[in-house]
Amino acid sequence: MSEIQRTRENEEIFSKALRAGRRTYFFDVRSTKADDYYITITESKKYTNEDGSFRYKKHKIYLYKEDFEGFKDALLETTDYVLEHRGEEVISEKHQSDFATVSEIEEQEEGTSNVESFTSVEFEDL
Repeated sequence: MSEIQRTRENEEIFSKALRAGRRTYFFDVRSTKADDYYITITESKKYTNEDGSFRYKKHKIYLYKEDFEGFKDALLETTDYVLEHRGEEVISEKHQSDFATVSEIEEQEEGTSNVESFTSVEFEDL
């Protein structure tokens, strides 16, 4: 295989990047040996080493035309489900400093911790 052919096979025809915090998603259109197109979706996540240098961890999906419709439908159905059941707001300890767990909220509403509630039970009440 010549250097020109190898370069052509690895050449990106179209590329779109989506930056999302420490992650970047790359959507790339590439060409097969038969000169047909397929898509690669790459998640690249940036990590900081102890010495301050950076490294990237990548995950890649290859998506071929015969799977486009099913992939698109499944992705749309899945994202719609999440948005309908949890909304667009990000609820995560990593994303919100004031995030409280369900048990913390219950304790705040009761005004006492679970341990205090347990130890305050009178045996005569049983």
